[in-house]
Amino acid sequence: MTTRVSFAFLIAIWASATFAQESPTPIPSPTVEESLSPSISPEEPPTPAPVPAQTPSASPARSVRISFVPPPLEGTISLGIYDKSGKLVRVLHQEAQLNEFAIGADGLVTQWNGRNDEEQDLPAGRYHARGYVIGPLKVEDLGESSAPSMESKANAKVKMKLVRNPLRKEKRPFVELGIGFDSDGSYLKTSDDLPLLTISETPNLSRVWITKKNEDAVDVWQDDGNKVYQFRISNLDQMMAFDCGELELK
Repeated sequence: MTTRVSFAFLIAIWASATFAQESPTPIPSPTVEESLSPSISPEEPPTPAPVPAQTPSASPARSVRISFVPPPLEGTISLGIYDKSGKLVRVLHQEAQLNEFAIGADGLVTQWNGRNDEEQDLPAGRYHARGYVIGPLKVEDLGESSAPSMESKANAKVKMKLVRNPLRKEKRPFVELGIGFDSDGSYLKTSDDLPLLTISETPNLSRVWITKKNEDAVDVWQDDGNKVYQFRISNLDQMMAFDCGELELK
């Protein structure tokens, strides 16, 4: 009986040893103190704050004061800024009323921001300001017409005599006039493109003509692609030129 018990005991030990070899080594569970201890990670350097991008500052505003004594003639005022080559770079006022100008001790006053008609800054240098007072001109709509023939001597510009400005020394003032058009219609202009007077508000014009009718009137034709219309502008001798002099843009 003792042998049988001893044999059974050996079998139990072998089984225990075999199980111990096949089972993975147990990992001791952390103690309560270990589980409560905070984990310490390697110290990381603080993340630097982002540096804001440098935004270029806007160019300082430039303002040029312009003053002039208006000619002794009632009407609207068109005033342009010209560069040293005589090119019109800014239409400062177009068919303006007197109340659109400030009144200073030296005449009517306005301001120019040093930009062209596209609102782009112009380079520093010398510029010139000059314009016209346009009196009571008469615009007649003569209705639908045929395009002028070559024999009518329709031109891109005509030469007209102005009323002499007593504030200037010109003896026989003249101006060359032409016709301009844009998306808003047609207008009378000087040969250097300063708008003087609105003729019509017909949009989408494709062609215009002008010819001299007499000493104080011109005939104008405009084509909208479908029809041609004729206008007559008279009292053109009721205009005076004026000069504001040179300007220094810094």
